[in-house]
Amino acid sequence: MIEAKGIVKSYGSLQVLKGIDFSAEKSEVVSIMGASGAGKSTLLHILGTLSSPDGGSLEIDGTDVLGLGGKSLSVFRNRKLGFVFQAHHLLPEFTSLENVMIPALIAGLSSKETKEAAAALLDDMGLADRLSHKPSELSGGEQQRVAIARALVNNPAVLFADEPSGNLDSRTKDDIHSLFFRLREKYGQTIVIVTHDPGLAALCDRSLFMRDGLFVEE
Repeated sequence: MIEAKGIVKSYGSLQVLKGIDFSAEKSEVVSIMGASGAGKSTLLHILGTLSSPDGGSLEIDGTDVLGLGGKSLSVFRNRKLGFVFQAHHLLPEFTSLENVMIPALIAGLSSKETKEAAAALLDDMGLADRLSHKPSELSGGEQQRVAIARALVNNPAVLFADEPSGNLDSRTKDDIHSLFFRLREKYGQTIVIVTHDPGLAALCDRSLFMRDGLFVEE
């Protein structure tokens, strides 16, 4: 599903990624661990096409994504990739249902079809009674569930998560961790998770460790 080779990235004179090779199979859940500054989030952003490497190759679901540009890349990202971040990034003026609908409406789905898909996902998240609530009316865990539903509404091939439970208390964190694996079983996404949480990493099919811009043995 993902095949990255020789990924390098520098910011000025600082080389953040030093020739990373990474692959993930369909429906595999892979965690990436390492100290702050190791390059984890930079790699995730490149794999997710949110930033470009200085060199290397990247293929996702059979597409050479580094060969895409402009609108083609935006369409690919919208339809094939989903993102969950530590900060929920929900739009405060919209309800849970409306926040989840937005990516599907951007993709051109009908309002009726989008509303049904968003409501079904929120039901899967245990939020059937929160459809009309705005983010300020939700707990942190509920907001993250809305964000996960939004990431899944276009049925992406790959879900990228960057510290998805970093702001949550222990009980809510465990619920979110379990949710990722229930979703994988139901929807079959490949999931790549950047985390500092060893408990979450231990649940994954495979865990990789980064240090100074390279994968190393932990």
